[in-house]
Amino acid sequence: MTDTIIAFVDGSIYSHSLCEYAAWIAKRTGTAIDLVHVLGPREASAPSDYSGSIKLGARTALMEELASLDEQRAKLVAHRGRAILDDATTVIREAGVEAVTPHLRHGEIAETVGEQDLAATMVLIGKRGETAEKPDRALGQNLERIVRASHRPVFVAARAFKPVERVLVAWDGGPSAMRAVDFMARSPLFAGLSVRLVTIGNNTPEARRSLDDAAALLGAASIKATAEVIPGQPAAVLGRIEEEEGFDLLVMGAYGHSRIRTMIVGSTTSEMIRTCHSPVLLVR
Repeated sequence: MTDTIIAFVDGSIYSHSLCEYAAWIAKRTGTAIDLVHVLGPREASAPSDYSGSIKLGARTALMEELASLDEQRAKLVAHRGRAILDDATTVIREAGVEAVTPHLRHGEIAETVGEQDLAATMVLIGKRGETAEKPDRALGQNLERIVRASHRPVFVAARAFKPVERVLVAWDGGPSAMRAVDFMARSPLFAGLSVRLVTIGNNTPEARRSLDDAAALLGAASIKATAEVIPGQPAAVLGRIEEEEGFDLLVMGAYGHSRIRTMIVGSTTSEMIRTCHSPVLLVR
């Protein structure tokens, strides 16, 4: 049975790059792609009852008309969803991957992730949803919920696709960071890539030993990695390194401890992912 990755597309400006990243991952790992568009409850729900205290005959006619309009709307929403999937499938196949299967689902996207991803090796989403064009909008509302719901690593796609050659790994020695490095060591996705491991904080013997152990684990998998302890605050330092040195992917544990934990649980997480130009791979 071929391994799969799940790519969630919503028709936003991030969908195209997400499909290109999905194709890049699929080609490096030999996986198939399950392409999913989710019709949320609000898209499938009936309109409000506007009939109020209208007389019975008129109210019945109005309700019948509303029911007809709701049926037409549901058909249009489903048609749009299938069109989004068709476009995404075309992008992936033009990128050289034929093993792609589109799926139209109903429900909450976070719940869909939790139900679907056990059969996959990775979940892909865009940083922001359909309101991404509006500068005052925050990250996609579903981002944290999806990361919490997913049993698999979550790849958060950047707005523009760029082949990944250089990988920055945030290491804090916590369980999720250990799982992130273990995932890298086991996955063919990272073979031949340049990897830099960094711990942000005090350069204590314990921190250095933990970092060297992580580098050794990658080295045992034939992934060459440099390792460095850098003083400062995690969000600021990682953001500066990513911007100044042009890394193509940031890998981090989704729920770390110490100061890295505040990046994922608190508001600094949203700021980090929002300002980071590269995609982010989150591993719980």
